[in-house]
Amino acid sequence: MASTNVLTITETNFDAEVLKSEVPVLLDFWAPWCGPCRMLGPVIDEIADAKVGQAKVGKVNVDDCQGLAARYRINSIPALLFFKNGEVVDQTVGAAPKASLASKLEALL
Repeated sequence: MASTNVLTITETNFDAEVLKSEVPVLLDFWAPWCGPCRMLGPVIDEIADAKVGQAKVGKVNVDDCQGLAARYRINSIPALLFFKNGEVVDQTVGAAPKASLASKLEALL
């Protein structure tokens, strides 16, 4: 079951939820047809649940939000972008281990 703490990010709410966020944001660029993205899903949910109130975790469906994917030059998925103060400060491409993703996010807190 997907976590209720993972935000669905679209072009409509991107500025408010990501660029203007007062806490760091981990964004998962994914698509439903992407196998590694589906494998990463539960890891993203766990990180979201663990960081409630400290950071935001969101998912961007690249099929639905091609403009955002193009804006951040997402060429392969899953792509994970770490934002702080509206800027991309780190990124990971491919299914990364939970510990690696959690420590990158922790470093921004």
